[in-house]
Amino acid sequence: MPNIETRNEKLDLRLTPSAKRAIQVAAIAARRSVSEFVLESALARAEETLPDRRRFGLSAEQWEAFQAALSAPPQAAPRLARLLKKPSVFERGDT
Repeated sequence: MPNIETRNEKLDLRLTPSAKRAIQVAAIAARRSVSEFVLESALARAEETLPDRRRFGLSAEQWEAFQAALSAPPQAAPRLARLLKKPSVFERGDT
């Protein structure tokens, strides 16, 4: 069963008139209220930002496997090596 929380916290922010208009237009396009649009957008960005900053635990066996993977010599990647040897489009002057 999903965790249903009551929305009783408030977040105030100051923004420029043009930023407010842009958010309002985007909310209308998404068929959401401005509050829903801002909340959904902020939560989506939080989910993108947080995964690499959260703690996670490993069992002793998982930790050993993780350490072994970090200590192992790198695997050959011939396709990547060939790609990195090619001049980039900026070096070639392609348009």
